[in-house]
Amino acid sequence: MTKTIVLVHGAWLNSKSWEHWKTRYEAKGFTVITPDWPGDEGDPVDLKAHPRKELIQYGPKEIVAHYAKIIEALPEQPIIMGHSAGGVFTLHLLDQGLGVAGVAIDPAPTPGVGIPIDGAISALPVLGDPFSGGKVISMMKSFFADRFANGLPRDQVDYHFERYVVPTAGKVYWDGVLAGGAGKITWDSKVRAPLLLIGGGKDHVAPASMTKDIFNHEKRAASLTEFKLYEDRSHYTCAEPGWEEVADYALDWATKNARA
Repeated sequence: MTKTIVLVHGAWLNSKSWEHWKTRYEAKGFTVITPDWPGDEGDPVDLKAHPRKELIQYGPKEIVAHYAKIIEALPEQPIIMGHSAGGVFTLHLLDQGLGVAGVAIDPAPTPGVGIPIDGAISALPVLGDPFSGGKVISMMKSFFADRFANGLPRDQVDYHFERYVVPTAGKVYWDGVLAGGAGKITWDSKVRAPLLLIGGGKDHVAPASMTKDIFNHEKRAASLTEFKLYEDRSHYTCAEPGWEEVADYALDWATKNARA
């Protein structure tokens, strides 16, 4: 069984958002790799203060290629887990035959899958600006509290916002939603590793109905596909209270169902 895990972060966060998952999995004997998207390296406090213009170069295709190169250089094929846009990128990496198992947590809009109204509303701060595809966008704290991390206690919002939130490129949204993302996914794939999709019943960014729709497409693949719903969890499920249950379920499922 593989002892390597690759964690793929989503938009508005960087690898620091995985710090507790990394520590928890390392304590179980795994090597945990948490690469940043190109341009997202560094402390979120500094990145918020000095947004990097270079981010506008990187959309889904470039980011998936970045992770594929990292995974292909590993001494063994890993378990791949991703959150939000990182969940979609996980689907694309699995579609290339990479990984021994995958977990996509609250995956963002995926080519070929419709976007519920709630998810479309959450995309308006970016897609509502027709020129945002060439911009680096900063998240408003009110959006973080009310839609992104609405499962987080209010007295923890400031701490989490300052510690973890980073600017993101509008290109990720525009290319992901309107330009085909990183390309089409082969829903009836013969090479995809087993896949677990996790949704949150209080997710306003990537609603659980969309995750279930992705599951209904992905279950056409030759390998195992399963869906897990956490009714009371938001899009920020990987860091809000109770994240340990999600992390443990994801790892237990992946190790149990990983292909040889």
